[in-house]
Amino acid sequence: MWLRSAPGRRLLSRRVRLLQCRGVQTGTTAASAVAHGVLSAFRSVCGEDGVSSGEAVREQHGRDESVHRCCPPDVVVFPRCVEEVSALAKICSRHSLPIIPFGTGTGLEGGVSAVKGGVCFSLRNMDQVLDLHQDDFDVTVEPGVTRKALNSYLRGTGLWFPVDPGADASLCGMAATSASGTNAVRYGTMRENVLNLEVVLADGRVLHTAGKGRRPRKTAAGYNLTNLLVGSEGTLGIITKTTLRLYGVPEATVAAVCSFPSVQAAVDSTVQVLQAGVPVARIEFLDDVMMDACNRFSSLSYAVSPSLFLEFHGAEGSLEEQVKAAEDITRYNGGSGFQWAKDAATRERLWKARHDAWYASLALRPGCKAYATDVCVPLSRLPQVLVETKEDLIESRLTGPIVGHVGDGNFHCLMVVDPDDPEELHRVHLFVERLARAPSGVWENITVFPPAARTWAD
Repeated sequence: MWLRSAPGRRLLSRRVRLLQCRGVQTGTTAASAVAHGVLSAFRSVCGEDGVSSGEAVREQHGRDESVHRCCPPDVVVFPRCVEEVSALAKICSRHSLPIIPFGTGTGLEGGVSAVKGGVCFSLRNMDQVLDLHQDDFDVTVEPGVTRKALNSYLRGTGLWFPVDPGADASLCGMAATSASGTNAVRYGTMRENVLNLEVVLADGRVLHTAGKGRRPRKTAAGYNLTNLLVGSEGTLGIITKTTLRLYGVPEATVAAVCSFPSVQAAVDSTVQVLQAGVPVARIEFLDDVMMDACNRFSSLSYAVSPSLFLEFHGAEGSLEEQVKAAEDITRYNGGSGFQWAKDAATRERLWKARHDAWYASLALRPGCKAYATDVCVPLSRLPQVLVETKEDLIESRLTGPIVGHVGDGNFHCLMVVDPDDPEELHRVHLFVERLARAPSGVWENITVFPPAARTWAD
């Protein structure tokens, strides 16, 4: 996740650059990569404490939760406001220094890796909720505000922000990566929930994608710059404010777990629930390997078989109808072992287990590494694709728990692999190639991160 400050220069592929990742430099070497005059200019903007070339700080900002090894920046700066971000960006532009925005470091794709060195803009000090308009159902936040922090701030207002990728990520970072999550089937992804962005461009200019201070619900006039920047992953600018759509807290919430005899039965149920118009809020698929991992990691006792985690939001009366309709459909497809979670504590434990799937997968093979594939297909093809993927994993003798937001046709294979086993790495590589090159017309979108010896964490 980096942008090149020199005007007119095109970005090179982050995925290609990642394979060229440098080793960690010492603090002295790193500082020499950025001229002392530039460091002095940085300090004049954000103070002595706002600039660091220390090895520990740079390493902290050179990696995320992904498998990729640390690629530290040369310098880390800690701006406190948009004016400082703009001033720092202008300095970087004059000296042709790459810029890498950094939020909370919870990504899984190595997007914060400083593959060409440069300056990391750590935005943690910009952590204010700026404008809450309860009657208009929107709020403006700075990049240091996380998803959980915003919902904590909103407690007592009757409002909440539902996009939930699992990690307690920065909301501006979620906008930059167009994050999705377990609630996307009902509330949409970040793309549908961002109303306006304040962005500092590579040359230091400040852009408001929908107009300064504006919070429009409709974008029929002019270019839709907001959606251009959502998902740009730090390559077009640094997001310093985002205005988000809020929702009323549902009157009642019910969650459930249901197990199935096969992957086909579980996914068929998902498609039929949606086709029946049941307004399900979350519907998550976990295969038998993932259920076993979650049971072990989170001390649960659910059936080790393909399963659906479901959640329904609404009024008490309407919930009964939703639950009955979903239960009838799942039972028709062989679903059994329903376990309902009506109280908040039980629901939170259930969804925490789902959100901890990444760490549960890693715990299946201690000492190994994991990387994610991210696949989205038309809903009608989801049963076929999931079944074929599962069969390929078994035939390839690979550990790849499957979990997915199947309500919108999205699933992940979390590949757990020994980075010191070349033969296993080769099998993973072949599997990923087949996943990416499935027959034409099946895949709508796929992001995979092929293994390469130089990208594994040391």
